[in-house]
Amino acid sequence: MMYQAGLILEGGGMKGIYTAGVLDFFMDKEILFSDCYGVSAGACHLCNYMSGQRGRSLRISVNYLDMKQYCGAWSLLRTGDLFGVDMSYSLIPNYLDPYDYDAAAKYEGKAFAVATDIRTGKPVYLPIRDVRKDITAVRASSSLPLVSRNVEIDGQLYLDGGISDPIPVRKSMRDGNRKNVVIMTKEEGFVREPVGAQLALIRARYLRYPKVYELMRERHLSYNTTVKYIEEKRQKGELFVIRPKQKSEVGRIEKDKEKMTALYEKGYLDAQECYAELLEYLRG
Repeated sequence: MMYQAGLILEGGGMKGIYTAGVLDFFMDKEILFSDCYGVSAGACHLCNYMSGQRGRSLRISVNYLDMKQYCGAWSLLRTGDLFGVDMSYSLIPNYLDPYDYDAAAKYEGKAFAVATDIRTGKPVYLPIRDVRKDITAVRASSSLPLVSRNVEIDGQLYLDGGISDPIPVRKSMRDGNRKNVVIMTKEEGFVREPVGAQLALIRARYLRYPKVYELMRERHLSYNTTVKYIEEKRQKGELFVIRPKQKSEVGRIEKDKEKMTALYEKGYLDAQECYAELLEYLRG
């Protein structure tokens, strides 16, 4: 059933496998949302949710960890992208683990990949309609500063959406969604710390795009403010939040398949445990 509600998917690198578990549970229960917003890894997992390919996010997240072309220093040094663009956005979806583009095109709701315009520093909500064409928007949303090349779309340059709007719940509300379900990858009580030593590298790397430096310098403040806002709305019953209760062992760049699978399973079980409460919220 499709609910008139927003689905907001936080990023978090490979910690996003938690989101994949939640979304697979949603698919099992045929829970659909009219408006979906994915940030970084959240945008990647959103694509599989749109196509209804249960289990695909998990397969992709664990099956290629040992391949240097997929993720790691080899890819970063050779191509400028920590996650290999050709493998991640062409070889895997078109050949190794085919993506169901036709099924995704039939998704009745709207979907957006959140990216950051590096010239203005503003978040941009790029529509995902035809994934064959709009996969570049997903790539833009997932391109982390320092370890990814800038992504050009229609003459504009983009990077990861998490640096400008990490959890776009306010955007969903502006779009008219009174009900919103937020899937977070950071555990309860998480407080983001300042970037620290990387700031000097960011300033040097993006000298022509000072907004990137400004966003990264203030990122912890904007993130923590957003989380506080979400918690206030949740306590009032105006938002529904699913997030890990404890810190996981999965790093942003993880090579351990067992850790990844365990976090995926945790996401599935957390969604299962709050299923009745979720339905009550969505139907209320």
